[in-house]
Amino acid sequence: MSGATDIRSVAIVGAGAIGGWLGTRLARSGREVSALARGETLAALRANGLRLHQGGELLQAPVRASDQAHELGPHDLVILAVKAPALPGIAPAIGPLIGRHTTVLTAMNGVPWWFFEGFGGALQGTPLPVVDPGGAMARAVPGRHVLGGVVHASCALDAPGVVRHHFGNGLIVGEPSGEQSPRAQAVVDALTEAGIEGKLSPQIQKDVWYKLWGNMTVNPVSAITGATTDRILGDPQVRGFISAVMLEAKAIGAKLGIPIDQQPEDRHAVTLKLGAFKTSMLQDVEAGRPVELDALVAVVAELGRLTQVPTPFTEALLGLARLRARTLGLYPEEPQQG
Repeated sequence: MSGATDIRSVAIVGAGAIGGWLGTRLARSGREVSALARGETLAALRANGLRLHQGGELLQAPVRASDQAHELGPHDLVILAVKAPALPGIAPAIGPLIGRHTTVLTAMNGVPWWFFEGFGGALQGTPLPVVDPGGAMARAVPGRHVLGGVVHASCALDAPGVVRHHFGNGLIVGEPSGEQSPRAQAVVDALTEAGIEGKLSPQIQKDVWYKLWGNMTVNPVSAITGATTDRILGDPQVRGFISAVMLEAKAIGAKLGIPIDQQPEDRHAVTLKLGAFKTSMLQDVEAGRPVELDALVAVVAELGRLTQVPTPFTEALLGLARLRARTLGLYPEEPQQG
């Protein structure tokens, strides 16, 4: 197996909360870290580098930042840590970061555009236009470069370029095909050296789906209501509605060959342990940022159609959350998919 020494240069695309956390940790472990950024984030990174509040300390690390990918050039590892609505704008810009042997790790929420790459079965290679309108990301990042990632950490931005780590320290990685490849092991090794709990997955789609199962409901409900997770799950009617949506997704996963062994109440118990927690989607709404409905909810309805699983509760959740987001100007007035 290749070791972590194969990954010397890392480019962060999306130097927000998760990107900043990963970039700081990797830079402090001796990697050369670059960031594709713009606006206030770019100015902050150029002035002060990466800054991370973690474990009672302020960790700082150098970073080479630019708003032009060609100024940064190809890297061993590119980490995509943007929110899904930003992908169409990112797609045409990232090409210069990707060389012949570059690994592109997606560290994002929701179902990614590459979900059926290497998946096998009848849906092998099926595109998902709802999360990749026009196939822009599939063209920008050929499948051979993609390595899947699932983040299990909570971070927030105190200010541009300043990240605060709350809890969780894990990142699951895996080839879309399930292959236990040297490059996937090299990424796990690099994460481990950086003090992050890296784990290699035999089926990354299952890890993606399991995480989605927990946040595809509470996130949009919080965006609609403005409530924290404890209040959402403390309301019997809302909790029952959320469980119904989760059972639809569970049925889709079973059809896809990525079953979930738990019941909704098992996941609710885990979420309730977080206390009065503001979801990332609620934070986005409060900050006036676009919301990730397509990658978290609309794609589940699309997968329901592909697998012939009825999704009336998911469709209801999507309609309500989308209307709320459109009312706030945080989601396009016309659906991205024709």
